[in-house]
Amino acid sequence: MTACPHCGAELETPLGCGACQVPLEVPTSLDPFRALGLEPSIDLDAEALRTKQLQYSRWIHPDYFAASPELRALAETNTGHLNAALDALEEPIRRADHLVRSLAGPSDDEVKGMSQAFLMEVLDWNESLETAREADAGSPQRQAALNLKPELETQRTEHITAITQLLEPLPEPGSELLTTARLQLNALRYLDRALDQLESLRLADAEAR
Repeated sequence: MTACPHCGAELETPLGCGACQVPLEVPTSLDPFRALGLEPSIDLDAEALRTKQLQYSRWIHPDYFAASPELRALAETNTGHLNAALDALEEPIRRADHLVRSLAGPSDDEVKGMSQAFLMEVLDWNESLETAREADAGSPQRQAALNLKPELETQRTEHITAITQLLEPLPEPGSELLTTARLQLNALRYLDRALDQLESLRLADAEAR
């Protein structure tokens, strides 16, 4: 931990000091774990994250610095950093994506391949969804597509568990485990797209009743 340049107190977050409660200058690009005073890890509690974000936001809220345009502008910038950090880490998939990138793992543009078995499943889902979209609300075709949801949700949970196991403990930068984690994240992207489409179909059926 570093010390506050104003009062010398140990800093929990580089965004501001909890002792003298002023915003501090930070790099334009700030790692979200560092912003929230955390060591990088895939295993985080979402409620604890929100508690930290709320605590730190009280130290640097722009309204506290209305008398100083310079400090108010800095507080607004740092509040943006704080909110972005929460957004990056609160949800497990975004957290995993950040960790893979920060550890010099591949991006989703660099690793796109999926197993043949999984791609065949994706084609089957897409076929069912396309048939359901063209069918009437409440039809057997719609119901057949909606029946996919429990299976897709189970697969989603399994992929998140697999990613957690790959990233806990954190692998070395550039490790092959990061490529495997990226493949799992790619699969989740397909699953989430299918689940979003199923939710749209469910809502359309509900509105048609």
